[in-house]
Amino acid sequence: MSADPALFRSVLYIPGSRERAIEKSRGLECDAIIFDLEDAVAPDEKDPARQVLAEELAKGGFGSRYKLVRVNGQDTEWGADDLAAVKEMDCDAVLVPKVDGAEVVDAVAQSLAGLPIWCMMESPRGALNALEIADHPSVQGFVLGTNDLAKDLGCETGGDRMPMMTALQRCLMAARAAGILCVDGVYNAFKDDAGLTEECNQGLRLGMDGKSLIHPAQVAIANRIFAPTNAQIELAERQIEAFEQAQKRGEGVAVVDGRIVENLHIETARKTLAKAHAIAERAA
Repeated sequence: MSADPALFRSVLYIPGSRERAIEKSRGLECDAIIFDLEDAVAPDEKDPARQVLAEELAKGGFGSRYKLVRVNGQDTEWGADDLAAVKEMDCDAVLVPKVDGAEVVDAVAQSLAGLPIWCMMESPRGALNALEIADHPSVQGFVLGTNDLAKDLGCETGGDRMPMMTALQRCLMAARAAGILCVDGVYNAFKDDAGLTEECNQGLRLGMDGKSLIHPAQVAIANRIFAPTNAQIELAERQIEAFEQAQKRGEGVAVVDGRIVENLHIETARKTLAKAHAIAERAA
């Protein structure tokens, strides 16, 4: 794995068939890239796209960015060839679309010889089966496909996303129960910074690890929102210090800013500092 697993603040889709877009992605500040062989590639470009992507990935130059390749579904005419090709690519994981159950992961895992699998969670059935999917030993993370989910549910995208909140939270809870990553769905209006900011903040409050993005202009907002603030870092440091001092006195809890600090708060504080450290290292 080429990226710190804590850093998936910004996960940018890049068409796997477009050499110029792939070249540009080498200089972007996103934490991860989804090189897309599915929706972003026209049917008559599917076969040459595999070769283009393989050659571009072999050139390297992506630094610490985590590299996922989204293949076509195994129920399509391109799926099997995609899996055969991705095994030979210089990538970190394969992203499988429309995962409705663990049997889909089983079928893919048999063809990948240990390459980690991420799952697009983008259907009602997938959301209902989220825990069995997350528990599969080959699965490393979820990417929420909110556009397809909205289509299947018959609900609207955008706004407060309440019509799809049950599905979002089922997937997130399953990911947390299984100890895997969960990346929020895309925000379609890539010129609407205010709307993106609002949806990123909602994803952060829910507990998402980051946001999938459709345009480079969205990267900076996602990186900022899914990073610990200076105030959060400072509080985490004070909580850890106070708790360690309390333990030296034989006490099981500490008090910081008039609030009780217990083991669970220290676990969160340490995660905050670890993420801040990883971001600082990435920037350096």
